[in-house]
Amino acid sequence: MRLLTLAAVGALLAGQIAHAETTLDLVGPISDYKLYVSEQTDILVKNTETFVAAVKAGEVDKAKALFPSTRINYEAIEPIAELFSDLDASIDSRADDYEQAEADPAFPGFHRIEYGLWEKNSTEGLDPVADQLLVDVKALALRIEGLTFPPEVVVGGAAALMEEVAATKISGEEDRYSHTDLWDFRGNFDGAKKIVDLVRPLVDDPEFLAKVDANFATIDTTLEKYREGEGYVTYDKLTEEDRVAMAAAVNVLAEDLSTLRGKLGLD
Repeated sequence: MRLLTLAAVGALLAGQIAHAETTLDLVGPISDYKLYVSEQTDILVKNTETFVAAVKAGEVDKAKALFPSTRINYEAIEPIAELFSDLDASIDSRADDYEQAEADPAFPGFHRIEYGLWEKNSTEGLDPVADQLLVDVKALALRIEGLTFPPEVVVGGAAALMEEVAATKISGEEDRYSHTDLWDFRGNFDGAKKIVDLVRPLVDDPEFLAKVDANFATIDTTLEKYREGEGYVTYDKLTEEDRVAMAAAVNVLAEDLSTLRGKLGLD
């Protein structure tokens, strides 16, 4: 058995102490973040009830109008929702995840309903999908209520949100039938910024924070150009120039936020 030198032992203990101190410092921000997630989840449950009722009543136009505003709260808490992979798959998976794509009877959740509403302009056959969506959203709320939030997951969630936008959402792949992607972006960006704002006092790197804030501002400015009423125009209305600018800001932001855990001693 290899024996550690006194110096190595000291370094190991120092690292453990520093990690413990960081975790203690994060108690307040993590508590505030759990409150934020709980509030978002409560809104999600309420809005999903209204959305499901419209689907089951055959009110296609109403359901279409409610679709993006119902999803936005889910997008804001996605790093936590994804801890429950079974529910995340049932609520938010895409047709690509299923052998027969949109024709697969196992294709569930928001995007199955989105497909019916926009591609078929109908709610036919969607009652059981809508019922299961509501069951899953309520189950998610219950699980989140009993969850102890891991600090590394919360802090890492800011980067995870941006990385997902950069990897798959900028292309318009997620809301491919409705093109309501900008609502999802807003939820992702707001969720990421909330995490950054909560841990900001613990980040001793003004240059890093200034760069992150500048990229959040770029994204926000681009989003606001496409605001329409209380929401946004469809994603296909964006100019190629704005898509490129948005993608650049998101990629840089994702890269910078990937270092946030390290800056807080959580790696």
